[in-house]
Amino acid sequence: MPLAARPVLNSHPGRQLLSLGGKSEVQFHSRQMNIYVGNLPFPTTEDDLRQAFEEFGAVDSTTIIKDRFTGKSRGFGFVEMPEQSEAQAAINSLNGEDFGGRTLTVNEARPREERPRRGGDRGGRDSY
Repeated sequence: MPLAARPVLNSHPGRQLLSLGGKSEVQFHSRQMNIYVGNLPFPTTEDDLRQAFEEFGAVDSTTIIKDRFTGKSRGFGFVEMPEQSEAQAAINSLNGEDFGGRTLTVNEARPREERPRRGGDRGGRDSY
């Protein structure tokens, strides 16, 4: 096969670009979805969250966000599912549903925003 006619495969997150001698075709593949789950009852465990989402497909990980000082739940968490179609089915089914006496908020998580680091000069006596 001549060099120009060989398929060239370029990978990008969530898609593959197949190039055949100047012609390209984009193929979309399932990608992992990170799901935000809000308004969780405070006693909810990561296993409880996993069980709720496993009804819709495979779950890679669950995380309940905890207060760094008290260690208690902050009432929200994240679920990672490898198949986007299963994740979307979970979102559609669980958003607005009662879970332990609270109405869940479930949607695709937004990328985490970079926040400036805390610290540095806080204006002590010698800072003028």
